[in-house]
Amino acid sequence: MEHLGQVASTNEWLAERADEPEGLVVYADHQSAGRGRRDRTWSAPAGSALLCSVLLRATAGDGQLVVAALALSARAALADLTGLAVALKWPNDLLAGDAKLAGVLAQVSGRGPVVTVVAGLGVNLTAHPDGVGATDVREASGVVVTPADLLGATLEHLGGRYRALERDEGRDALRREYVAALATLGRRVRVERSRDVLEGVARDVDASGALVLDVGGAPVTVSAGDVVHLRAVASGTS
Repeated sequence: MEHLGQVASTNEWLAERADEPEGLVVYADHQSAGRGRRDRTWSAPAGSALLCSVLLRATAGDGQLVVAALALSARAALADLTGLAVALKWPNDLLAGDAKLAGVLAQVSGRGPVVTVVAGLGVNLTAHPDGVGATDVREASGVVVTPADLLGATLEHLGGRYRALERDEGRDALRREYVAALATLGRRVRVERSRDVLEGVARDVDASGALVLDVGGAPVTVSAGDVVHLRAVASGTS
C-alpha cells in the first residue's frame, strides 16, 4: 500500500503502474486533478475524504461487477464504523438518503480474457461540495472516520467479494447483493449516455451488472451512462 500526501489522481498514479501485481493500493491526502464520470472535476480539501485506488484483474466484461464489489465493500465498511445505512445509485454512487456520499470510478485496460481494472473510490468524510446534492459521513452520521480506518475496513470487505468473482455462484451472490443495495431499481430514471438520453423504469441489473430499463414496455440494457433518479413507481407500472 502506498500513501501519498498529494497526487494529481490516484487512478492516474495507479494506471501508470498497471503492470504491478494485483492488489496494489494507493491513497492520498489530496488530489490536485481528481476526476469523476465524464471527466468531471472531483476535489476535496486535504484530509477531508478517502481518496484511493485499487489495482485488480478481472474477466473481460466484468468491469461493472468490480465497481459493484468496491462500492458494496465501502457500504459495508461505513455500516461497521458508523452504523450509517448507505444505498447505491447505479452505476457508481453511494447515497445517504438522496445525497451523494461517495463514488467509484473504474478504468479498464488490456485485451483478451483478463483485463486490468484500476478502481478508484472517493468518500466525503468531513466536507462536501455545496449545491450539488452531496453530503459527508460526519454530517450524515455524526461520526468522524479517518481515511485510513475506512480504507482498511473497505479492503477487508473487498477481499471476499473480489474472490467471489472467480466463481459463478459467487458472481450470482454479488449480483444479488448489488440488486438489494440499489436505490435505482423501481424508480423512473433518466439515463444520459454519450450518444442519447433514455427515460424509463429501472427494473433490474443483468449478470454483468448492466442496468435493465423498461422503456415504453420494451427492455433496454444500459452498460454505461449517468443516471438521474426521477421518482419511485408502483410495481408493475412503467
